[in-house]
Amino acid sequence: MTAFRSPKRTGPAGPLTGIKVLDLSAYIAGPYGCTLLADQGADVIKVEPPTGDNLRQYPSTLEGENRAFLGVNRSKRGIVLDLKQDGDRRILLDLAAEADVLVHNFRPGVAERLGIGHATLEALNPRLIYCVVTGYGETGPLAGRAGYDQVLQAMTGMSRLQGKAGGPPELTYGSPVDYYAAALVAGGVASALFERERSGVGQYVGVSLLRSAMTMQSARMVQGDGERHDVARDMRSGGITGLHPTAEGWLYLSANTARFWAALCERTGLAALAAEPRYDTVKKRAVHADELVPRLRSVLLTRSAEAWEDLLADAVPCSVVRSVEDMFEHPQVVAEELMAVIPHAGLGSYRGVTRSIKFSRTTGPDPFAAPLLDEDRQALRGGYEQARAAGGQARAEHPG
Repeated sequence: MTAFRSPKRTGPAGPLTGIKVLDLSAYIAGPYGCTLLADQGADVIKVEPPTGDNLRQYPSTLEGENRAFLGVNRSKRGIVLDLKQDGDRRILLDLAAEADVLVHNFRPGVAERLGIGHATLEALNPRLIYCVVTGYGETGPLAGRAGYDQVLQAMTGMSRLQGKAGGPPELTYGSPVDYYAAALVAGGVASALFERERSGVGQYVGVSLLRSAMTMQSARMVQGDGERHDVARDMRSGGITGLHPTAEGWLYLSANTARFWAALCERTGLAALAAEPRYDTVKKRAVHADELVPRLRSVLLTRSAEAWEDLLADAVPCSVVRSVEDMFEHPQVVAEELMAVIPHAGLGSYRGVTRSIKFSRTTGPDPFAAPLLDEDRQALRGGYEQARAAGGQARAEHPG
């Protein structure tokens, strides 16, 4: 069978060229993890239910398409399979028998009820890497609950720490928990594939949004023996590092090190502050933030954010606060070739992110558009039905 030989893969080989991935997951964490594998050359088939991935239903101004779905699911072929139907389940099992990796984000117990649990597929294909993305993990009192990015932000303290001191909690938009979980999916799968080269067998890989949210906060999740619960006291930079208004726009500055603090003072005309012993550490500057921040901001208000970025950026880490749209044409993004023009059957083409990791030798194939719903049905479903029919005919002609 040749179901995984994608005619859409063009360009250089990647480190995962030849790896076959079934993506049964929805939303962001699992699907984008599979996209990261596709960026590296893997042939990825997105398997959707008849209603499609829920991300297809999100609001979008694109005519007949969804921006979020396109961004999360590039470089995959697509097929619709109703796994509650015997015929479609057989097609999935045939695909799994050839696959190197399968990823899903069903809640615990669902895959088993559908007849595609780890034990079943491991018996069918002992080399299969079986990756499951859950909200809270496979065990414990919350294992059966649905988990979403912002639910985990609220649960794990991220929302409270994101809010200003004394103010209400705030969410971080952009789904950071989901996208970090996607990186864990890609990294975990790659490690399991590497180990398989030694052992010859696959294994179960578990990624959860809870693991993602906790891992993201490793610097916060440290508590000394007998220490009181007040992690936030160590996690603020004292006001100098942060967002500041300017004459036009906002500027983010990072001046925690002695070098950057001295450069900031010099280039803003506040050199005397750098020589003041009361301000010579981050901790001291935090204590005296009420004195320092107004003085700094009074200077920053004399120029635009772009002017300050030009003046400071080679000496002090900083950036104008830009919109997402500004990044399409940002010269650094262009220089790094982070965006590609991707042909699309309905839109003509669109610009999207490509090759999130740089490899010097196996750079990876060119990206192609996220699939239309059931776009590759004929090539995938038809191929297996023909192969099964041919196999049945051969058995009839040569019994035993």
